[in-house]
Formats: sequence, C-alpha cells, structure tokens
Amino acid sequence: MSARQAASSGSDSDPRYANLDERKRKRMISNRESARRSRMRKQKQMEDLVNEASKLQNENNQLMQGINAAHQRRMEMESANNVLRAQAVELTERLRSLNSVLQVVEEVSGLSMEIPEIPDAMLEPWQQLPCSVPPIMASADMFQY
Repeated sequence: MSARQAASSGSDSDPRYANLDERKRKRMISNRESARRSRMRKQKQMEDLVNEASKLQNENNQLMQGINAAHQRRMEMESANNVLRAQAVELTERLRSLNSVLQVVEEVSGLSMEIPEIPDAMLEPWQQLPCSVPPIMASADMFQY
C-alpha cells in the first residue's frame, strides 16, 4: 500500500481529515460551478459579438446602398448637366448667328437695329462652373477583412 493510499484510507477513519476532505469536495464543486459560469459568460459574449457583427454588416449594406443610390443620382445629374451645357453652347451659337444676320440687315438697310449682347456666361459657360471632381467610388470589397 502506498503512502498516498494509506493517507487516503486513514483520512476516511480519522476525524481530523474529514473536514479537509469536505473542503476539497466543496472547492471542487465551487470550481466546477465557476467554470460553468465562465463558459456561459464566454458563450454570451460570443453571441453578443456575433449579433453586433451582423448588425454592423446590415448597417454597412444600407450605407453601401445609399452610396450607390447617391452615385447613380450624381451620374444622372451629370448627364443632364452635360445635355444642358451642349444646349447652351448650341443656343449661344444660334444667337451669334442671328446677331450676325441682324448686323448684315442693319448695314444693308441702314436702319438701326437693337442687337442684343451675348453675356459672358453664355460665351464661356464652362468657366462659370465649379471644377468637376471625380467621384470617390465605394465598394463592398473595401469593408471586408
């Protein structure tokens, strides 16, 4: 019989060791309960992190949709502005042509004609516009790690 077995069997009958065994048993039960609570806390933390990640992914998707919608609106506005600029150039050229005709009529007929002046903004409309800055493109790939 080993010394350990002797001590163990001796503790069963010796009242001095009864309290020691009871404390070991209580400590073991307490440690198990503490480990169980720790696992539960860890599981709850993991669930909270998964929920937070899901919430952030949804928010990210909504932001991306908003960015894409704003980009689409910007492209539509830019296209409409390009059409308006082209029309302004065309109308300015027509006005110049009509003014030339009026000057010829004035010279030939000798009558004084009121020839409207073309405003500078119409002669060079591109100088009146703010500098066009290319858009910053966002994609979902930018936010994935």
